[in-house]
Amino acid sequence: MILKWIFDRLMALIGLLFLWPVLLVVAILIKVKMPGGPVLFVQQRVGKDGKLFSCHKFRSMIASPQPSPEGKGATGWSTVSVAGDSRITPFGAKLRHYKLDELPGLWDVLIGNMSFVGPRPDVPGYADQLQGDDRRMLQLRPGITGPATLKYRLEDEYLSNARELVANLNLNDNVNDNDNFDEMTDQELAVWYNDHIIYPDKVRLNLYYLDHYSFLKDFQMLVCTVFGKNMEYAGEVI
Repeated sequence: MILKWIFDRLMALIGLLFLWPVLLVVAILIKVKMPGGPVLFVQQRVGKDGKLFSCHKFRSMIASPQPSPEGKGATGWSTVSVAGDSRITPFGAKLRHYKLDELPGLWDVLIGNMSFVGPRPDVPGYADQLQGDDRRMLQLRPGITGPATLKYRLEDEYLSNARELVANLNLNDNVNDNDNFDEMTDQELAVWYNDHIIYPDKVRLNLYYLDHYSFLKDFQMLVCTVFGKNMEYAGEVI
């Protein structure tokens, strides 16, 4: 993956040089439209070989979200967000929809903590808890985009219908005796659906990416990400 390593750093540098006006405008708009908090959201994420690193994004949520019992964040706040989440500001929702909140990730790629294409960087409690063969996913640097990111590019909107999604599932082995869906809040259902359905599927796609790596596929995924297109990958359309 030497070509990937060179491409990542070269394109991250070029991206930062050409996109700095966009970064500046977004930063100013965040200060104006979402006052009282930092421009950047910096959080510890699980990187290559399970090592933690500081992941940078533009802030899209209110500065001091209310504590929530759901999710796996170290602060106790839910790390699974859905469309309409009260923590996400109107301007932040636009940043997320157009993926502009990911632009500071170019710095993470430049310094070698991330790649353009790879698994999404997880908070502690997900990737670092993988078992058996699934842990091979940690051989990859986290990516700004990737097969799982493309398939679930509108994950926030998707999870906002978690109650309907769960109702339509053929659950089988995904349910244990402690899963009482009628008593769960919408947020709790979104977390359950992410943990039991979406996340295992992401792991599957990322392991396929590891085992069938192709620089040309990387380039195709980048093009599809930028232009919002779909592609065939791992026997499905993502």
